[in-house]
Amino acid sequence: MPISANPDPRSFPAPREGFVVTHLLIVADQDRSREFYRAVLGAEVVRERDPVALRLSNTWLILNVGGGPTDDKPDVIAAPPQSAHVLTSALNIRVADIQAVYREWKARGAEFLTEPKDRGSEIRCYMKDPDGHIIEVGQSTGILRQQA
Repeated sequence: MPISANPDPRSFPAPREGFVVTHLLIVADQDRSREFYRAVLGAEVVRERDPVALRLSNTWLILNVGGGPTDDKPDVIAAPPQSAHVLTSALNIRVADIQAVYREWKARGAEFLTEPKDRGSEIRCYMKDPDGHIIEVGQSTGILRQQA
C-alpha cells in the first residue's frame, strides 16, 4: 500500500469526542519496522515517520524510536526490547482463519516461533517484528462454542 503523504484527517487517530486506543512500539529503526508492518501485515501508512502512524485493520500502531526522559515523563527512558526472550507486552491479532493467515504472512517474511497450536478455546501462534516485539496471532474456537 502506498504511503499517504497527506492523509485524510478522518483516517488519523484523533477523535473529536471519546477516545481511540493506539499501541505504541519503541523500535530501533522506524523505516525497517514501518516496512515490516506494511509489507507483512498490510498496514496502511498514515504518517511515514517521527513517529510512524499505521492503520492496521481496525486499530492503530505508532512506531517511534527510543530516547531519554522528557519533561512529561522525567524518569522514563523509551527503548526497544532488550531481549527477544522476555515478554512484557504483546500485540494480539485475532483472525478468522489462522492457517490461511499463517501461510500468507510467512510467505511475506514473517518469523513465527512455531506453527499454530490448538489450545482448545483458541488456536494461536507467535511471531516477531524486526525489533523482537512479540505478536500473538490467534483464532477463537472454543470460546465461541461455549457462548452459543
